Amino acid sequence: MVLSRIWTAFILIAILVASIKFVFTGNYDSIYNDMVVGKGGDTIQIASQKFSSLPLETQQKLEKSPLLDENYIHYKTDSLKQTVTVFRIQETDGVIGTSKTAVEICLGLIGIMTLFMGFMSIAEKAGGINLLSRFIQPFFSKLFPEIPKNHPAFGHMMLNFSANLLGLDNAATPFGLKAMDSLQSLNPDKDKASNAQIMFLCLHASGLTLIPVSIIAIRASMGSQTPTDIFLPCMIATFMATMAAMTIVSIKQKINLFQPAVLLFVGGISAIIGGLVVYLVQLSKDELDQFSKVMSNGIILFIFFAIVLGGLYKKINIFDAFIDGAKEGFTTCVKIIPYLVGMLIAISLLRTSGVFDVIISGMKWVAEVVGADSRFVDGLPTALIKPLSGSGARGMMVDTMTTFGADSFQGKLAAVLQGSSDTTFYVIAVYFGAVAIKNTRYTVWAMLLADLVGVITSVVLAYLFFA
Repeated sequence: MVLSRIWTAFILIAILVASIKFVFTGNYDSIYNDMVVGKGGDTIQIASQKFSSLPLETQQKLEKSPLLDENYIHYKTDSLKQTVTVFRIQETDGVIGTSKTAVEICLGLIGIMTLFMGFMSIAEKAGGINLLSRFIQPFFSKLFPEIPKNHPAFGHMMLNFSANLLGLDNAATPFGLKAMDSLQSLNPDKDKASNAQIMFLCLHASGLTLIPVSIIAIRASMGSQTPTDIFLPCMIATFMATMAAMTIVSIKQKINLFQPAVLLFVGGISAIIGGLVVYLVQLSKDELDQFSKVMSNGIILFIFFAIVLGGLYKKINIFDAFIDGAKEGFTTCVKIIPYLVGMLIAISLLRTSGVFDVIISGMKWVAEVVGADSRFVDGLPTALIKPLSGSGARGMMVDTMTTFGADSFQGKLAAVLQGSSDTTFYVIAVYFGAVAIKNTRYTVWAMLLADLVGVITSVVLAYLFFA
């Protein structure tokens, strides 16, 4: 019900904001067309006018630079400063293009899902998942008290969290969907999210990651002199978001986090991460890249090796087991298409209508009124988009770096925000859609609160490290 109300609000607010812009400004005559059939990156021509007709302040800014961006409207003057072209840049596709993109995302998942679900099927039949479940059960049984002892769901969740930690998004999704399916088999009310599903999804969406390799690579490609300096703030921010997610859901579910097993496990993970931080901060960018590639890809190959070896030991038909799991992966991808289309079109309407532009402008105005440093507001578009769209947030991060510089405060903050959380609404649509959950209970607000903790932590860390 909560997700339904949020989805409805997204659509209504987007269309209302677009209508206000259409009626009261002359810069958005084509906004309805943009929202339906427009393409991301399109240049929407508004007007061509004389340089002398512009406000004096705008003229002075154009004297310094031939290209000006004011309130998301672009001005470009010719070399003689006589004519000015006024235009907008569409940030994302309209709903038609977005619907196609949603299906393409699901189709793109098919290969990855069949691969990992196939190997997971071998692991289950060989007893590997049960072995992993018994290993992790002493800790997970405290956070997931409703799951029976040594249930395979423990192993599936452990694989998902491990893949997330290593930044292996391609592996994390199949493992996570399999975990949701395992938890759904224990769910007495198939339409309503169980406590275990909510805890798992909130921990997953908090996005604890060891090394934000893709962000470091983007910063390096954009000319950053120290592309790895966001590594430590990113790790701290994601860790804090994960702890917040665990605490929020535990309070709601009345789970005691001060049990010895929980404290020992969390303390152990913290010590391991701390030790890795001490080692990794001494590495150069190239050494960090090499370490990440060897560790992440090496672990994937080791998992495949161990699974096949286990299948040989148990004398199962390894290829048939792989095919059985691969079929399940294909079915799951098809099943999530309607849920992903529905969520992404609502997000598209929000972005093309300019709702986020209004929010950012309002926040910047408030910061300036109260006399606060408003630089952090320039990095917030990444944080606002991230719960809705990973690719959109990445685009916002790149745009911030392009505007202010990869090594600017705003650019570094945007990078930390990009690495501090997961795509909340995308995760909800895909994971609950895969098991046909309709009532998500308090999942949405719990995940958004954890995201907020990650955002606040990121801003504080950015001022501590980079201001």
